[in-house]
Order: sequence, then structure tokens, then C-alpha cells
Amino acid sequence: MEIKVLGTSCAGCKALYETTKQAVSELGINATIVKEEDIIKIMSYNVMKLPGLVIDGKVVSAGKKLSLQELKELLTK
Repeated sequence: MEIKVLGTSCAGCKALYETTKQAVSELGINATIVKEEDIIKIMSYNVMKLPGLVIDGKVVSAGKKLSLQELKELLTK
């Protein structure tokens, strides 16, 4: 599984990245987590509100700092 957290250096983006790492660890999922900060690459996903979350190439969240429980639900779908 490849997970990308889209966002610049804002607090919400950093928080989503850390929460994503925690969710992956707690679930024991084999995943690569990437923090994408390049605005051109972020725009290629048509995400206009940050932070964004992409799982295996599909945007699953944009403009929302997800809770640990919300992330776990997205990762186990």
C-alpha cells in the first residue's frame, strides 16, 4: 500500500502525517508513507484544500485533518 499525505509545512498537514504513521503502525499494515510537499504534484491530484490523503493513487480525503479512528477506517476498507 502506498499512502501520500499531500500538504505544505502547515500544522494540519504535519498532524495528518503523524496520525497516518500512527494508524499504520497500530494496524500493522505494510505501507509506504510519503509526505508530498511539491505544490505541482499536489495539484495533479486536483486537491485544492490541504491536507490531502491519497491511498494507492486515489484521493480519499481533502481539506480535513482526520482523526486516528477515521484514518484506521480508511486504511482497512
